[in-house]
Amino acid sequence: MSTSQILSKAELLNHWQGHRRLTRRVIEAFPEDKLFTFSVGGMRPFAELAKEMLSMAVPGLQGIVNRTESAYEESLPDITTKEKLLHQWDEATPHIDMLFNQISEADFHETFNLFGQYNFPVIENILYFIDNEIHHRAQGYVYLRALEIQPPFFWER
Repeated sequence: MSTSQILSKAELLNHWQGHRRLTRRVIEAFPEDKLFTFSVGGMRPFAELAKEMLSMAVPGLQGIVNRTESAYEESLPDITTKEKLLHQWDEATPHIDMLFNQISEADFHETFNLFGQYNFPVIENILYFIDNEIHHRAQGYVYLRALEIQPPFFWER
């Protein structure tokens, strides 16, 4: 049986970081006063969604790399301004690169119980980080449109 590779490890990381660059531009598009308060249909404000993304990416990768099953902790109470949110976003970027690159290709198919509750192969956990970000960024697009702000083009990553 032969296997073929669709994406390299580097291409997957670049794909994820492309999504992160786009999400950063969505954060930037929000007016400061709406980023932490505006919502539609009872959904959380976009700052809370972005904090969730932050609380998953680096801590999740740390768990994968170190094989620690620490409980998920979403609270980031110190992030109260757009500037702080963007700063944390930017600080996470090199950490994601560093941690991602510590995962061997063989490990991508090993099962890992992320946050002690998502017991899947590592690749599925990483794809979950990306899918979750896309899902929440789409909510941000809805918010921006409701605020009559043109969101960034989704294909410009």
